[in-house]
Amino acid sequence: MTVVDAGRLATDFTATFGDPPDGLFLAPGRVNLIGEHTDYTGGFVLPFAIDAATTAAIALNDSGRLRLASRSQDGVVAVDLASLAPGAVTGWAAYPAGVVWALSARGVRVEGADILVDSTVPTGSGLSSSAALECSVAVGLRDLTGVDIGPDELVLACQQAENEMAGAPTGIMDQTASLRGAAGHAVFLDTRDQHSEQVPLDLAEHGLVLLVVDTHVKHQHATGGYADRRRSTEAAREALDVEALRDVAVADLEAAAGRLDAVTFRRLRHVVTENQRVLDTVATLRSSSPAAIGQLLDASHASMRDDFEISCAELDTAVDAARAAGSLGARMTGGGFGGSAIALVHAEDVDTVTEAVRGAFADAGFTAPGVFPVEPADGARRVG
Repeated sequence: MTVVDAGRLATDFTATFGDPPDGLFLAPGRVNLIGEHTDYTGGFVLPFAIDAATTAAIALNDSGRLRLASRSQDGVVAVDLASLAPGAVTGWAAYPAGVVWALSARGVRVEGADILVDSTVPTGSGLSSSAALECSVAVGLRDLTGVDIGPDELVLACQQAENEMAGAPTGIMDQTASLRGAAGHAVFLDTRDQHSEQVPLDLAEHGLVLLVVDTHVKHQHATGGYADRRRSTEAAREALDVEALRDVAVADLEAAAGRLDAVTFRRLRHVVTENQRVLDTVATLRSSSPAAIGQLLDASHASMRDDFEISCAELDTAVDAARAAGSLGARMTGGGFGGSAIALVHAEDVDTVTEAVRGAFADAGFTAPGVFPVEPADGARRVG
């Protein structure tokens, strides 16, 4: 995968708004290696920034207006900053507008701005195109205004933008990965206190490749099953009277079963066992080759498919075909109900696994998937 041509984006910015940008800022998408639907329950996650990103060209002014444009969308969205609030902007523009709004409460004052964005992160793929968009704008506004605001606060501002302006009830995992990513590493995040550590994930050194299978089944976090699953986890937390579901241990599950209805218990069981799988994966990566985490990836997918029920036929087909063709482990990644799966494979097996997945999709009558490798990459930064 590649990133946007910054020079061309700057040229397009000038053509769109009449003047050159003050700077260009890149923020990557992410793959979540393991730890799904644990972030908003106070648990553990292990994502990494990828070598696909959104780039934002930004210029500040004193117009009192925010003008937003995207290479993938027609027209320019304009909004008066004085009226910027939840509900004032809809669609894709709610994400960058929400960042401006959330940062204003944190001392990042913008009197006016023009922003043009472009991205190589496929939307709706489960690779967090929304966080890449938010973080590219957030880093740009921070740098151009000169306000001293750290990455943890930027994470919270971007999450607020997504939750309150875009209406998507997501946690902090995606933004943390985009802002704190590092090449050759995954980001081990404790979502309760935002403590994060870099964990070695140098796939090439071990002759491994992580393939992404984009099913092209689109999902929306702002609607549908994602919000339902979040409500289920909250119901479990209240019934068990715990501060967060990460306070429930695997050994506590048997007792919890008698206090919850069957569906809520399955949701709980996924979160509790997934937290443990994250911890086990981190321990394995610190002591062994990434090849040793395959069974944990497989178990994670089974839990999401059967207990959290967020997979779909295309995701299951991708995972099953990859396993049958020799992958070391595979799972869906992201919020679910579509998006992408990942498969950990030996480098020499990439073509075999890719062909097997594409063949399985063709046999099932599904739209041909996108299959491509990703590598752990550096986080958000200025590029021009």
